[in-house]
Amino acid sequence: MAEEKPTTPAAPQQLQLQLHVDDTTASGVYVNMALVNHNETEFVLDFIYVQPQVAKGTVRSRVITSPKHFKRLIAAMQDNISRYEAQFGKVDVSGPAPQPWH
Repeated sequence: MAEEKPTTPAAPQQLQLQLHVDDTTASGVYVNMALVNHNETEFVLDFIYVQPQVAKGTVRSRVITSPKHFKRLIAAMQDNISRYEAQFGKVDVSGPAPQPWH
């Protein structure tokens, strides 16, 4: 009787994702504040622009995502800020957070 060799699971096939960004989205928007809220199943990120000297802000974008994706996003952001600081120097965030309407 022939000896059976253990089979190794096939490597998952990598999917090449193609993205389309329309011109408006590609232009981006400037924000100077973000709020993060969550419940048991999702995180909500509101990206806000507050004009100086005005006590009113505008939510320019809202992103709703799962806790797993949010944690992956945090890791990607930490990796990117580390690479940024390695290239351009430490980002100084000492002192109080700016209050745009003062």
